[in-house]
Amino acid sequence: MGNSFDWIVLKSRHIVKDKWISVRSDTCQMPNGIIVDPYYVLEYPTWVNVVALTKNQEIVLVKQYRYGINKTVLELPGGSMEVEDTSPLEAAKRELLEESGYTSNNFIETATLSPNSATHNNLIHCFLAIDVECVADLKLDVTEQIDVVLLPLEKVIEGIENGILLQTLHISSLFFALKKLDKMQFT
Repeated sequence: MGNSFDWIVLKSRHIVKDKWISVRSDTCQMPNGIIVDPYYVLEYPTWVNVVALTKNQEIVLVKQYRYGINKTVLELPGGSMEVEDTSPLEAAKRELLEESGYTSNNFIETATLSPNSATHNNLIHCFLAIDVECVADLKLDVTEQIDVVLLPLEKVIEGIENGILLQTLHISSLFFALKKLDKMQFT
């Protein structure tokens, strides 16, 4: 059931639709009758990311080049749900194993977030994996070039203000993981 804030889609068409991105152009009517045309929506599959913590309290990070910002950065392991993934949890386990070689028997979903509720239609599921262990070699896509970096949890927390992680959704995921681990300290 809708509410008084919901928009009505009058017309919808895809501007771009390929394996990397789908851009939809909608004509919408607001509750007050105003027509918004075009309104662009970026369609993506469900995303997942993992704060993976070793027994030694180190976080598994992946170092890779990101073309959008033209930088090599540290990030959490993660990616998109694939057709064969039966759930976000399965996608998180697969992505962590493929990108880092690590896995765990203890995955906890800590949050479900919207990457950008104004323009993106997808959600991101954030996970915490505890006591992860390296069990395999990396299994990367042809477009991925990754180095695995282990950093002490405390160093990652301290480095947030200095840009150790730049990806907003990864910082949000770390926040929820720290909350779950009861490591939040407010002064």
